[in-house]
Amino acid sequence: MKVAVRVACIGMGWWSDVLADAIKRSGKLEIVSCFSRSQDKREAFSKKYSCKAASSYEEILSDKSVKAIINTTPNSVHLDTTLAAAAARKHVFLDKPIANTIADARYITEACRQAKVVLALGYQRRRESHFRWIKQRISEFGKLVNAEANISRDRLGQIDLKSWRYTAEGMPGGVMLQIGIHYTDVLEYLLGPVSAVSGRFVRLVLPGDNPDVASLILEHENGAQSTLNASYASASEYYLMNIYGKEATALYDVHQGLRILHRSTRMIEPVKTEKNDPIVEELEEFAAAVRGEAEPEMDGERSTRSLAVILAGIKSAKEGRRVEVKEMLS
Repeated sequence: MKVAVRVACIGMGWWSDVLADAIKRSGKLEIVSCFSRSQDKREAFSKKYSCKAASSYEEILSDKSVKAIINTTPNSVHLDTTLAAAAARKHVFLDKPIANTIADARYITEACRQAKVVLALGYQRRRESHFRWIKQRISEFGKLVNAEANISRDRLGQIDLKSWRYTAEGMPGGVMLQIGIHYTDVLEYLLGPVSAVSGRFVRLVLPGDNPDVASLILEHENGAQSTLNASYASASEYYLMNIYGKEATALYDVHQGLRILHRSTRMIEPVKTEKNDPIVEELEEFAAAVRGEAEPEMDGERSTRSLAVILAGIKSAKEGRRVEVKEMLS
């Protein structure tokens, strides 16, 4: 059995625990240390996951036994924390989005390339078994023409306005950058790259200065169009992804699961897919990449383009016009 890749976790927000739990389920990585600017958070994490609470990020970076960093810091410090890791020759698993700006995203990508360290981004939704099933059979759908998606959660009464996740400065675009980006990624994964975006963003229910409801119309390079709605103001969690092709349609929602409709039968048939563990899978892919045995499915370049799609939607909403993705990347 291969020795587990030794990692350190930085950030110590709630998502750090989600990733740490997945690391425990996997066994192919080992958490050896952690750091947060909050002493209480790092000590609590250290106790929960039986790892060392480092007194500084520099202490982790100077530890030669640590091979990689699991980075869940705020978007705005992804650049500084990842550049420091690259300089110390530590591989980086970075939670999406890669950054808040294309400039930062490119600096991060280039720094890791120059240092010859792995940079992997956490986009676990594309790995869910129902989307993998569709992807494996996408050629059977004929010409892809349209898709509709919705990713919604209820955050009423749960917003901490001191958290960077719920401020326009810390999370520009609000709900669309925070969770909508998962489904723009799935739409690109299944239908191909997005070339242009039209967006509308509003704040209807939640306090603060950030949108809690957002909608995008996405134009794909192959001619297909898709729509995505994201909300933090819905009654409960809801996920929907319908993919329409000339020969077949895939219908998915979180309550009914995956169904398929073929032109030849005109009957909707349920599809059983084995429940998988997408977060474990992306972390194990990262561990394999650290060993030189794999490449990250979502690397710096792909994640930069993913960010550009969301930023195009934000710009479209602000300026009331259709925005091409290449404009954000130029």
